[in-house]
Amino acid sequence: MPATNLSDTSTWLPLDGLAPGFDANKAATVDDLDGQSFVLDGTFSAQFRDGRISWKGHDSAAETFLVDAGLYYVQFHPGAETAYSLLLDVRQGRALVVTSTIGDTLPRVTQKFLPATIQGLEANGDEIAPSTALIGRRVQWVYSEQHAYEHVYLTPHWYTWQCLSGPERGLADTDENSVYQIRPGIYVFAWREKVIPCASVTVADHRNVRDLRSHGSLFGLGEDGKTPTHFTFGAYGRLLSNTVYSPDYDPAGR
Repeated sequence: MPATNLSDTSTWLPLDGLAPGFDANKAATVDDLDGQSFVLDGTFSAQFRDGRISWKGHDSAAETFLVDAGLYYVQFHPGAETAYSLLLDVRQGRALVVTSTIGDTLPRVTQKFLPATIQGLEANGDEIAPSTALIGRRVQWVYSEQHAYEHVYLTPHWYTWQCLSGPERGLADTDENSVYQIRPGIYVFAWREKVIPCASVTVADHRNVRDLRSHGSLFGLGEDGKTPTHFTFGAYGRLLSNTVYSPDYDPAGR
């Protein structure tokens, strides 16, 4: 445990200090998209080749994870201040672009979300849109044999995390979050921390509450407060409990 005084946030582990071993439960990457090109809403284009992506004039290494049949999560970091998360649903002809940018605001890493359709594919199913479906859930996520966290999804804007095991054990905070439904039961859950200058984008399959699965990335500044740090990870989870509010006090409806 890095801190004897848990309230002294200056002793909290920096982002690059968390990375070793945190990716033990990361899924294997896939090369399913190699040789393919996608145009999103006639504005953005992505070309995949040999584990790389060409995007907005940049050529960058990319990691691609298979979330569900025809649904891919692509993570890449082409520039020092910006990282991209791309959800491509080639079965339903839809996509979501998440741009994470390091700045001078609080939180230090901000995020923008852009739902899109994939040109040349018929868009079907529900549109990718913000969702309140996770509010009230309490979930355990295990990232490795050493790293485990608890998430409590509070409102459309806030969630609380607690470290159950690992170098941050005993630490907890409430941070900003955003949730988008990609398919029924599959969500992008993104958060932005205020103590550690970082943000995360995850895609999580909640369809089986006893066997949840997520793929994600963390992006922000390292211990020196200047060096961009970016890495991917994965986790297995389970639903611990679900709070059901009376209609007058339901955070999802206010």
